[in-house]
Amino acid sequence: MRLRALLDTDALGLRLLGGEDELDRTVRGVMTTDLRDPSRYLGGGELVLTGLAWRRDAADTEPFVRILATAGVAALAAGEAELGDIPEDLVEACARHRLPLFAVNESVAFATITEHVVRQVSGERAGDLAAVVDRHRRLMTSGPAGGGPDVVLDLLGSDLDLRAWVLSPAGRAIAGAAAGAPGLSARIRARLAGEHLAAARTGRRGPHRVAVDGLTYSLFPIRSSGRGSASASRDVRETVLSDWLLAVEADAGDWPEERLDLLQGVTQLIAVERDRRDAARTVRRRLAQEVLELVQTGAAPAEIAARLRVAAPVLLPGLGAAPHWQVVVARVEWDDVQGGPSADAAGGRRAGIESGPVAQALLEEILVDPATAGPDPSDRIAVAHTGDEAIALVPLPAMSPEAEGGDAGLLADALLAAVREPLSAGLADDGRLTLGVSAAVHSAEGLRGALEEARHARRVAAARPGRVCAAGHQELASHVLLLPFVPDDVRRAFTARLLDPLREYDRRHRAELIPTLEAFLDCDGSWTRCATRLHLHVNTLRYRVGRIEQLTGRDLARLEDKLDFFLALRMS
Repeated sequence: MRLRALLDTDALGLRLLGGEDELDRTVRGVMTTDLRDPSRYLGGGELVLTGLAWRRDAADTEPFVRILATAGVAALAAGEAELGDIPEDLVEACARHRLPLFAVNESVAFATITEHVVRQVSGERAGDLAAVVDRHRRLMTSGPAGGGPDVVLDLLGSDLDLRAWVLSPAGRAIAGAAAGAPGLSARIRARLAGEHLAAARTGRRGPHRVAVDGLTYSLFPIRSSGRGSASASRDVRETVLSDWLLAVEADAGDWPEERLDLLQGVTQLIAVERDRRDAARTVRRRLAQEVLELVQTGAAPAEIAARLRVAAPVLLPGLGAAPHWQVVVARVEWDDVQGGPSADAAGGRRAGIESGPVAQALLEEILVDPATAGPDPSDRIAVAHTGDEAIALVPLPAMSPEAEGGDAGLLADALLAAVREPLSAGLADDGRLTLGVSAAVHSAEGLRGALEEARHARRVAAARPGRVCAAGHQELASHVLLLPFVPDDVRRAFTARLLDPLREYDRRHRAELIPTLEAFLDCDGSWTRCATRLHLHVNTLRYRVGRIEQLTGRDLARLEDKLDFFLALRMS
């Protein structure tokens, strides 16, 4: 129903105080509140009734109205029984936020308005919505055994002929279209997740519509009530990287309000399931937190080992023997309020953003193994956070002696391969995710060293360009560990002295001295192999190398000069 219809109903005793241009808004429900922050109970489209008991003075008005406007309510109706005339500061605040404001005559009970709205809204939904909501209600009362998000999506398919999927912010398929229907490819899932995150960062309200391969998808945010993501006081960056989304293969641009309302209800049902999964995850988080505290405080290895024996069956049931462990450290950093990048040492807690929980949610998502058996592939992930760092203890099956010294276990680049695109969209132009991975250790004695190793690797990743970067333990035994920590002015001076003469010569003569130098060093100074790679005669290669030596005053037969050129190219 429309707001205009409420105003035209004399029995309701409503008087419009502001918002005449917004009277075509649709009312999807009604809520009575005198809470100062009712955001957790709002889903959008409500007529909010209030007796103004929340208002102690004029300073309380602006925050209350801002919360309602951010939650997307249809209008506010204030009763005159408590204060008589509606305060002018409330009228002005509603006008600023384009929120229609009604005055309710003291002779009219809120119950009368509520009954009227519920009756009208229910009548308009009497078609497809009534049957679906009834089945949804039966589903939710059946508890976790009811089937979770997949059953909700099956109802959309069977009742409304809509194919839909629940996706994580990184594009992982959490639940998807009806059984037997083709799923979304990893490429499309990543694209949808990235588009959703980019739109959410702009503050635009969903659903967001995206065209991929000739099909249009409508994307609805699934906001977890357990994290209070609807609160107007929270920065969108605190939740955008952890909230799920509902992707529907349809164009919602021309849908009636009733159909949009139904999909919003579906997202709320799925949010309940999300909260259940988050609650189940708290046990694993607590185990990881306890082990981490023991490791960081220098507890005896025997005490840490005892705690690990408790944790292993929960994290990797059925493993039997004690597993090997790897440590993964992640950090999310945001630019500061003035627009400059936050320093690594600052930890990204600028603008009041809690970076630790954000990094924890992201690391839990990144470490999910879709091949894991069970209803939720994330049910074996345990991540703690301390300060602005998220730290994961990852159990691995016991490895053979040959594998222990190799690259067995998690590899840094592989962890980010599938999630880099969507997460970069969510981080936008002011956020970074950096990640470090330790080597595998087979005992409690090695965990402290593994933690430090993962932290050092993450610092190497933080020194690289890009929004989403990772480094592994293998890189800590290479020159790449040292290069990121060379001051920028030293880098520029060193590379300019060696390479600028070559760049200038290449620019003027198109001589390709820089590519020739790179190939020569990559071939370990072998004239024959380098000439073959560059498709040159050896004499031509000797001429180019001679020109490089002449322009720079260096001798490429000397190890020291080769090393200087190698480092200059790596730092350029």
